[in-house]
Amino acid sequence: MLGISKKEKKPEEPQYYMSRVQMPVMNYKVYHMGKVEKILTFMLAFVIGAAVAYLFYGGLFKDEYGNATTATWISNIVIMLVVGIIAGRMFVPIRTKSIIDKNQRKLKEQFRSMLEAVNTSLGAGNNAIDSFESAYRDLRVQYEEDAFILKELNVILVSNRNNIDIETVLKDFGERSGIDDIKSFASVYEICYRKGGNLRDVINNTHSIISDKMEIMEEIETMVASNKMEQNLMIVMPVGLIGVIKMMSPDFGDNYATAAGVIATTLGIVCFVAAYYVGRKILDIKL
Repeated sequence: MLGISKKEKKPEEPQYYMSRVQMPVMNYKVYHMGKVEKILTFMLAFVIGAAVAYLFYGGLFKDEYGNATTATWISNIVIMLVVGIIAGRMFVPIRTKSIIDKNQRKLKEQFRSMLEAVNTSLGAGNNAIDSFESAYRDLRVQYEEDAFILKELNVILVSNRNNIDIETVLKDFGERSGIDDIKSFASVYEICYRKGGNLRDVINNTHSIISDKMEIMEEIETMVASNKMEQNLMIVMPVGLIGVIKMMSPDFGDNYATAAGVIATTLGIVCFVAAYYVGRKILDIKL
């Protein structure tokens, strides 16, 4: 209408696809919480957010004798609801991203183990398909049946039995993984397999690169672990400090319910939250 069209909402990317052999395969770039998990995650963040909101902003609009009025109770409820809902809506995507990152780290570690097993089998004189089958048998001893890499290897082997090129399956795996090293391996494998290159060298080099990256990341994580702990303490300290003040000295705590107290509290929270997010960006090192 009047040349203005409503922007269409981008459809959600599915968490699972159906492979060409009619087996469900995971999309590691997304994670969709179930209803129960989403509600529990939201409620946890809501309760914490509401409690913190009450601690910082509870007790407004008291009368001259320090007694709670109707406005006090209404403001307490409204503030707790608003902050709780905001906290819940913010925490759900944060938790979702955390799960995605965890799954991708786990997949990358398992993929490294697969490359090591395949490389060992190739070194023993087996061809590519036999090497993947050997790796599948070896990794079943190392991992649980529901491990990501076992499911992917099973899809590769079943696809091969159904005359689907292994490089096609690997390319699809790389796209779904969202991990650059796996994508690169799939592309190089395709070229190497079709052009007759040294497959063992390709797998060995990919394994070395992934191993080096993981070792460097482990060293970085060890170095910044104390800084992350300090960062988490920094964001918790104001909450604990205000809680102690209001419990130990209620009269002094009433100063936070004044106009000046609310402004000072809000500015302090903004500064701490900004510092926390800047710190997270600094400590979030990726290779």
